[in-house]
Amino acid sequence: MTDRSAAHDPRDEIVEHLPAMRAFAVSLTRESSAADDLVQDTIVKAWKNFDKFKEGTNLRAWLFTILRNTFYSHLRKAKREVSDTDGAMAATLSEKPQHDGRLAMADFEKVFAKLPVEQREALILVGASGLSYEEAAETCEVAIGTIKSRVNRGRIRLVELLGIGEDEALEMTDSATMAVVSHSNLPRKSIA
Repeated sequence: MTDRSAAHDPRDEIVEHLPAMRAFAVSLTRESSAADDLVQDTIVKAWKNFDKFKEGTNLRAWLFTILRNTFYSHLRKAKREVSDTDGAMAATLSEKPQHDGRLAMADFEKVFAKLPVEQREALILVGASGLSYEEAAETCEVAIGTIKSRVNRGRIRLVELLGIGEDEALEMTDSATMAVVSHSNLPRKSIA
């Protein structure tokens, strides 16, 4: 004969307490759907922390304590949050666009189109696509020096067409455009 108390798991009793927990949750939240969410959160927390429940103590009281603490935690959190059901607050917030900055992408594309095709091709391969000079030279079937020359001449011409001064910082968020016109890759003027 097996010992019935050893086979008893207090988790099996949770279902018996659900109606009372829901009634308590409704009295706290005063809203049916919020009460259901609160009961669900309570069950999840109780299940995760069942190792802390002391066998032989009042399971209902333990569940109600978790429910009450969860309710007040939600209240504290709600005080820190801004209610924005109609989206008015969200409409006033802004995020820096992914394509804007010192240059608008459309303006850049117009200027970029003015470059000779060989320079555009070299800038796209080396700057935007991230190919090495060797890989770009192989792709275009030209010498490495030719690719380097096309990239440098293209960058210098872009900077001129865009009217960017040497000491001006570019504030673009588009990484491909930044790679194409990057000041760090421009040749330094030599003093003759």
